[in-house]
Amino acid sequence: MRRDEMGDLIAFLAVAEERSFTRAAARLGTSQSAVSAVVRRLEERLDVRLLSRTTRSVSPTDAGQKLADTLRPAFDDIETQLATLDAMRSHPAGTIRLTAGREVARQVVMPAATRLMAEYPEVKIEIAAESRFVDIARERFDAGVRLGESLDKDMIGVRIGPELQMVVAATPGYFRDHPAPKTPHELTGHNCINLRMQTVGGLYVWEFEKAGRTLNVRVDGQFTCSDSNLATEAALAGCGLVCLPSDHLGPHVGSGRLVRVLADWCPPFAGYHLYYPSRRQITPAFRLLVDALRYRP
Repeated sequence: MRRDEMGDLIAFLAVAEERSFTRAAARLGTSQSAVSAVVRRLEERLDVRLLSRTTRSVSPTDAGQKLADTLRPAFDDIETQLATLDAMRSHPAGTIRLTAGREVARQVVMPAATRLMAEYPEVKIEIAAESRFVDIARERFDAGVRLGESLDKDMIGVRIGPELQMVVAATPGYFRDHPAPKTPHELTGHNCINLRMQTVGGLYVWEFEKAGRTLNVRVDGQFTCSDSNLATEAALAGCGLVCLPSDHLGPHVGSGRLVRVLADWCPPFAGYHLYYPSRRQITPAFRLLVDALRYRP
């Protein structure tokens, strides 16, 4: 394969992944017209249409998707080998890209990241703080943070936090006007704060378990949001009962601003883990971050 043919494949893959000639051009540091010409040349050479183009969108054809699916792992392997060579230098350096939920990014990831960057000035860390599940391989992240129970089997998981529990709580003022629920069934008579899941768009169903018996409750109330911090603020403002992990509500329960109920229906579960592909070549900088984040009871 000639060197210019490799460049054509890189340009095509950028367009296929970005679904836009403009964004692909920005990613490659060139012009939209140049990328368009390169992809057209590749299609002519292969004698097959790789992209469907309209005035508003660009998407791979079946042949184009098959080519993109072949190219991405191959280019990832090349980049991994180059990163491995770069890692042979005597000191840690380079950029580490992570995705994590906002609360765990603030409480767990940031303290470790700031210490690491202070000690190793050539290490750069980028954190995308978001609640949705992220395909780290597809979106080119080095690692992500998820609850241990939701890790994919082909990922390596490193525990970075203690076990968690779901906490159901409201303000003391709320309970002065409403009797505290003794069982999850009684939640249907309460004003509950709903959380809309960003990934699937549906409302979170409150999950309970006691003595091997599981119970899911669809709650109702005046306020719904898609951000756990906002749901916490609503609970603190007296809007009703909220159900969130203990890392969100624990400090407020400890200070007395919120009162916990149904604790016997909320067993512990696996806490946060750093996860990354099992075939990933570990660089010195990434290894240092993993060690800094590793949970030590």
